[in-house]
Amino acid sequence: MDRDAAADLLARLHRSQGEFYAGGSEAAVRALLTDDVAWHVPGTSLIAGDYRGIADVLAYFTRRRDLAGRTMRMHPRELLVGDGSHIASMTDGTATIGAAEHSWSTLGLYRIDHDRVAECWLLPLDPGAFDRIWSSRREGPPGS
Repeated sequence: MDRDAAADLLARLHRSQGEFYAGGSEAAVRALLTDDVAWHVPGTSLIAGDYRGIADVLAYFTRRRDLAGRTMRMHPRELLVGDGSHIASMTDGTATIGAAEHSWSTLGLYRIDHDRVAECWLLPLDPGAFDRIWSSRREGPPGS
């Protein structure tokens, strides 16, 4: 995939996810995913699992948003692009979960199909810490 096209697609994805995680509409995220999208999150946390289909993936995004009380932010770092249909993005994340500030780093490996994300493998750089962060429960009512 062309580097500029990959950078543009991931910028749009991260921007629309950021808006959604802050409480915005899912429409922009939905438009960037294939109908049969799959998302793979390793581990044993509250967000771990294999999500298949756009409804399941959007439910996963909603769960993350709610666990983080709309405080989750993504901070893209490096982009790795080759000649095929896969791109990788090093991304840091931050959120307040369980009344504590947390940060983590992941590699997102994306399979692209016609300028939309068809699959993502989320690979935390510190899997144990990532599981602990996303196993915390947020205090207070959602959205507070």
